Amino acid sequence: MREHHQTPATPQACSEQETVHRAQAGDSDAFAQLYEKYFDKIYRYAFLRLGNKADAEDLTEQVFLKALESIGNYRWRGMPFSSWLFRIAHNLVVDLIRRRSRAEMAPLIEAIPSKEPGPLELVELKVTLQELAAAIKRLTEAQRQVISFRFAGELSSAEVAAIMGKSEGAVKALQHSALVTLRRCLAGSPA
Repeated sequence: MREHHQTPATPQACSEQETVHRAQAGDSDAFAQLYEKYFDKIYRYAFLRLGNKADAEDLTEQVFLKALESIGNYRWRGMPFSSWLFRIAHNLVVDLIRRRSRAEMAPLIEAIPSKEPGPLELVELKVTLQELAAAIKRLTEAQRQVISFRFAGELSSAEVAAIMGKSEGAVKALQHSALVTLRRCLAGSPA
């Protein structure tokens, strides 16, 4: 077994690295642990990027199928395993968007929580989600990516920078400008 030059900073990272190695060795329970740990984050990222529940579910499954097929090629480089999964998700999103070539974003009404809100809450939620979807459309592609990774995927700025191939400062600048634009759009001001 090859020694790694970079030591994970936390026991949690060490445990994740061990789980990944077990999954690479064919341990289906280890892969199931990774699936359970990251499924919701990948799904939220896909949903925010695609705006459609069914597409997000399909894409999330594709991410994990690709990960399972190619986990043997994964190399630990000191970044969380999630960075690799989000790179797969990002590439699949880009491919899907290209295939659809300018298809309109489906309404985000499907994101209504399952706790069954009352009629008034339902109307308010629809308006809010529709406004958010419209506001997100006004962002640049890079801003949408940063917002999706940071808030839907719950990734750190450093992780997003690694996935996007940008500096951490560039990611923070994109996030700031995106949030300013969203705030203006949602407040009714022109962006």
